Amino acid sequence: MENKFLLLNERNKRDILGALPTESDILKLADYFQNFSDSTRIKILSCLSMMNMCVNDLSNVLGINQTTISHQLKQLKDQNLVSYKRDGKILIYGLTSDSVNDIMLYAINAF
Repeated sequence: MENKFLLLNERNKRDILGALPTESDILKLADYFQNFSDSTRIKILSCLSMMNMCVNDLSNVLGINQTTISHQLKQLKDQNLVSYKRDGKILIYGLTSDSVNDIMLYAINAF
């Protein structure tokens, strides 16, 4: 049975298939955007877009316990969205790139 397209022809199909992201890139994108699916992570990223902060400061600002903040920061760090520097015994977290904030602002303004 021959494939019949309504709006597509074989050349368009080849062009589209050639331009699609690789399976590896698709998985990377899905993992990356999953970070924005949790409200606590979005709150943390929003705070860090304004200034670098430690777990205690994030906990106080957001009213979320430190264990939850630390757990979410680990996930964000594993995805390379946040990094930290040590100041004595305190870890100071910040965004790895301004593009994280840009993506959130773009998404807010898209509605």
